Amino acid sequence: MPEQFPALSLILGGARSGKSGFAERLVCRADAPKTYIATAQAFDDEMRARIAQHRQDRGDSWHTLEAPLDLAAALEQVTSGVVLVDCLTLWLSNHMLAENDVDAAVSALLSTLSAMPVPVVCVSDEVGMGLVPDTPLGRRFRDAQGALNRKLAARADLAVFVAAGLPVVLKGTLPEGLT
Repeated sequence: MPEQFPALSLILGGARSGKSGFAERLVCRADAPKTYIATAQAFDDEMRARIAQHRQDRGDSWHTLEAPLDLAAALEQVTSGVVLVDCLTLWLSNHMLAENDVDAAVSALLSTLSAMPVPVVCVSDEVGMGLVPDTPLGRRFRDAQGALNRKLAARADLAVFVAAGLPVVLKGTLPEGLT
């Protein structure tokens, strides 16, 4: 694994901004086994097709774990290589819709990330650049997502905002040759 590979990376962006593709390219820079932790749930045919396409696009060189809720436990299973978590936005919304204790879930995640023996790249949506949501649940979600992103960015060695497929480094340094 390259010496400059960050221990914790946060890749932010809007919907369809290219953040997941950028995160995958970052992980592929590491000469190590790759684990993809998926947080999406397939509730309909369209989402099942999206998930299948993502798996096919990644190829066989990735090990995939599904963790719509217990992300900390999934992370703890990975003891070598590098991990991509995609995405924290769906993970957080899964907890909120299940009416789980979001603060406890975030605390468990942050504790686990601090103890990880391998680099972790987290993908998350930047939800604070749009209109104020018109429902209480929407506002609670936006506030919780913003708080989670701030906590992760504070701990991250690398924080990147992706817009229109282009990375803007907010914190840290990209590995050489990655754009």
